[in-house]
Amino acid sequence: MAIDSKVVAQVAHLACLQVDDNETAALSERLNDILAMVDQLQQADVEGVAPLAHPLDVSQPLRDDQVTEPDVRERVMPIAPAIEEGCFLVPRVIE
Repeated sequence: MAIDSKVVAQVAHLACLQVDDNETAALSERLNDILAMVDQLQQADVEGVAPLAHPLDVSQPLRDDQVTEPDVRERVMPIAPAIEEGCFLVPRVIE
């Protein structure tokens, strides 16, 4: 699937980005180059290669979860701008 200037403009609109018309051609070319590289990587033979999350054999030491801060919910609820059923209400940021 090739990405053209129209697709770039649609994605920019959905992402709330301002992209000039003279930039869409260059962006679509760069995105098509990236997709071509990903397609080339998809052609690699990975039969017998185990998936890994990190190139080195390391482990992440984990600690037990411990509550370190006091519960201040009851103190801050009365000064919150808006609450409903014990939850803080925040303004909608996504249309």
